[in-house]
Amino acid sequence: MLKQIQDALCASDVDALLLTSPQNRRYATGFPSTAGVCLIDRKGGYLFTDFRYIEAARQRAGGQFTVEQVQGSYAKMVNDVCARDGVRTLAFEEGYMTCGDHAQWQRALNARLEPMGRLLSSLREVKTPREVDCCVAAQRIAEHALAEVLNDIRAGVTEKHLAARLTYYMLDYGGEAMSFEPIVVSGAKSSMPHGVPSDKPLEAGDFVTMDFGCTVEGYCSDMTRTVAVGYATDEMRRVYDVVLEAQRAGIAAARPGVSGREVDRAARAVIEQAGYGACFGHSFGHGIGLDIHETPVAAPNNTALLAAGNIISAEPGIYLPGKFGVRIEDMLCITPDGCRNLTNAPKELVICG
Repeated sequence: MLKQIQDALCASDVDALLLTSPQNRRYATGFPSTAGVCLIDRKGGYLFTDFRYIEAARQRAGGQFTVEQVQGSYAKMVNDVCARDGVRTLAFEEGYMTCGDHAQWQRALNARLEPMGRLLSSLREVKTPREVDCCVAAQRIAEHALAEVLNDIRAGVTEKHLAARLTYYMLDYGGEAMSFEPIVVSGAKSSMPHGVPSDKPLEAGDFVTMDFGCTVEGYCSDMTRTVAVGYATDEMRRVYDVVLEAQRAGIAAARPGVSGREVDRAARAVIEQAGYGACFGHSFGHGIGLDIHETPVAAPNNTALLAAGNIISAEPGIYLPGKFGVRIEDMLCITPDGCRNLTNAPKELVICG
């Protein structure tokens, strides 16, 4: 990954990259840690970390990066490299760095900080085969957890219980961590796209929406399934079918050279034609990788074109306040001639309990 980053750096107006976020440090070096700084210039790559990580960092990143234990301060070590390599401008991660951290870094550094813009995000958008494999592995774990949890869904079980079971199964089957805190909402609460699991017990006739995922080698999976408890009314079935049709339309539109807006529009048109346009208030999908939400996005205002190697979610929904909501989410990898659905879990309406 170092060479690809250096190639992008050589085509930019800055001399080096300063990576302080765990996500970008891991992307560049392959080494995960909660502490450290990565500096990449045209001459090499440097990873500075503290005593807790230094041995593991040298084992994982020492092949390409100069790995050193922090002495004094990270800023001093960055300044030493900048002086040696003639670095005058440093690109910083404006999407991750706080204003306070930026001010502190700028006071301590002899080089000028410049916003990184899309220099690194454009690389991260196009996944390598290894990155895709990590997302797929995380997705298979999530699907295994779903298969187990479906056996637990019945009247009287609480949303919190199901969220805890999903977490347990994903960790037990090999997930490193959760991509995000699982969303499990039922009945009228399922109309809240990002509702929080509570002690509410499931009831017969509820929809249960479960949105969850885990990580493998830092890469996220993300899926949503909506199931019914005991039975589903005609209205519930009708809404479910519209959401599924919308998702299929968006997936069919996803390919290289198509904008995120066009993909979103293909799905949104199905929901609007069914009379539920006002009930779909979020975008069709978002990028997935080391962050659970990253670029590119399939949103109404996004004119950027998809490219082979992008991984995006496909998650239309219909939400009827006070009644119920339905969302169905898969992960798609854009391929040279279309897209590959990375999600294997069935999408036909499931009646549990």
